[in-house]
Amino acid sequence: MTDAPATAFRCGYIAIVGRPNVGKSTLMNTLIGAKVSITSRKAQTTRHRITGIQTVADAQFIYVDTPGFQTRHSNALNKTLNKTVTNTLDSSDVILYLVEAGTFGPADQQVVDLLPKNVPVILVINKSDRMKDKAVLLPFAQQVASKFDFAAVVPVSAKLRFQLDGLQNEIKRFLPENDPIFGEDDITDRSEKFLASEIVREKLFRFVGDELPYSSTVLIEQFEQEGDLRRVFAAILVERDGHKAMIIGNKGARLKEISSQSRLDMERLFGGPVYLEIWVKVKSGWADNEAGLRAYGYE
Repeated sequence: MTDAPATAFRCGYIAIVGRPNVGKSTLMNTLIGAKVSITSRKAQTTRHRITGIQTVADAQFIYVDTPGFQTRHSNALNKTLNKTVTNTLDSSDVILYLVEAGTFGPADQQVVDLLPKNVPVILVINKSDRMKDKAVLLPFAQQVASKFDFAAVVPVSAKLRFQLDGLQNEIKRFLPENDPIFGEDDITDRSEKFLASEIVREKLFRFVGDELPYSSTVLIEQFEQEGDLRRVFAAILVERDGHKAMIIGNKGARLKEISSQSRLDMERLFGGPVYLEIWVKVKSGWADNEAGLRAYGYE
């Protein structure tokens, strides 16, 4: 009696796309079981192509979290983010197109219009747990599914991990037969320095929220490691003095909270102690300067 042939290993890139603030980063973080892409209620939080990696017995899923497609092309930053989205779509093996259960508007349609016809696209209906009446979910799914030739339709809740195993089974069907690209313990291809800047930016958006304009960013000026200790020196760049005062807060209280929460998140992710210092600097016009954007790590 001969042994059954071993199942071929599958490995490939999966782009996660959708309008801003639909849950792309939360979905990727939950799928890989670690926080490598920042989240906040503020739309347009993700600005870079973030890779999250999950390896199982017979497959390696390489998820790519993209910025939400920007509908306002008012500056060089927005144009750069949109270019990141379109480049990622063209180079993926599978695409997850995210919508929020019960909501489909012009911004969602704009992303549908970008979807390539030669890559399998899975329609992922996120936050489906919020639709208490499941009789409403089916016609909504049919309505969105009619707008494109989707390879599959999967309702999920990224926060509650609902249907995520089913989603991964669907993804695996479309991944090419390949050897793994990354090590089995890798969770991202991004450096600790990059992840540190993203963590500070997340806390900035969380603690300053809608008061702070979209055009702020974080630059890691120094990142050193001595044994288990990491020393991180970060600068928050803003466009005006008023924005700087907003971040620092009364007697420095807000900046202290941003720094404290950022340090705790870094220690959890890096698995060791972190010494963190943050300054706030005014650099007007940075978001509309293409050379400057490249210097700050925007592709």
